[in-house]
Amino acid sequence: MHMSNESILVIILVGLIAGWLAGQIAWGAGFGIVGDILIGIVGAFVGNWLFAELGIHLGTGIIAAIVSATIGALLLLFLISLVRGRGGWGYRRRW
Repeated sequence: MHMSNESILVIILVGLIAGWLAGQIAWGAGFGIVGDILIGIVGAFVGNWLFAELGIHLGTGIIAAIVSATIGALLLLFLISLVRGRGGWGYRRRW
């Protein structure tokens, strides 16, 4: 499979935006610029796979790709936080 430079740039841009959005929604879950891009790109694959399995179609275009990738990245961040033993994001002990 051959990918053009433009499509690679779009994948990285969508991954960056989706990873950043997921890091902002799940506070305290950001991994820096490279980590957010990787979480966003993997989240895009997770989101696309999940929506296809559930029969959900968000539409076409960059906005639909960002929404799908962000939801996938949020699920991925949640799973990472469970594996790391934090019990999910959004919870901190006060004492």
